[in-house]
Amino acid sequence: MATTRPTYLHFTGDEEADRFLAEEPLALLVGFVLDQQVTVQKAFSGPLELRRRLGTFDAAEIARADPAELEEVFRAKPAIHRFPGNMAKRVQELCVAIAEEYGGRAERVWLKAATGQDLERRLLDLPGIGPMKASSLIAILGKRFGVRPPGWEDVAPTYPTLGDVDSPQTLEAYQEKKRAYKASLRAGRSTA
Repeated sequence: MATTRPTYLHFTGDEEADRFLAEEPLALLVGFVLDQQVTVQKAFSGPLELRRRLGTFDAAEIARADPAELEEVFRAKPAIHRFPGNMAKRVQELCVAIAEEYGGRAERVWLKAATGQDLERRLLDLPGIGPMKASSLIAILGKRFGVRPPGWEDVAPTYPTLGDVDSPQTLEAYQEKKRAYKASLRAGRSTA
């Protein structure tokens, strides 16, 4: 399957962090694991900060790290996530899966997928990746990296996701739509 690689994924507003997300497949997955109850910018800046603090970004090394020490790395100020203990555990679980099931090479998750459904299953089997995150990853992989196994369109989302973000401006537009959607859900709950 032919793939391309963007120079940046415009998720953080920081050129180095955005380049790291595009260059390092594990960084993209870790960013998605961290994308919970923090801004997109904070979540996707986490992989670069983790690499800086650890001096490496190797799935096998992170998988083997002492859990208490990894938690301290997440907790050091400024914390990598607002829930450093939980996220250190989730990132380590992801890295264990990547190390054991994919030989430490995160890109094998999608490059070895035979079909769109297989890609979706592989993503959903990863710790910390649920249906919404899998859909966004499928969109990013297809639209930004050209990863489109047969049947990709059957599992690709038909609504806006981070896969539609190709500049700082489209990130802002995406986030504004997301805020409006969440506000409409809150308004609906308050009138029920």
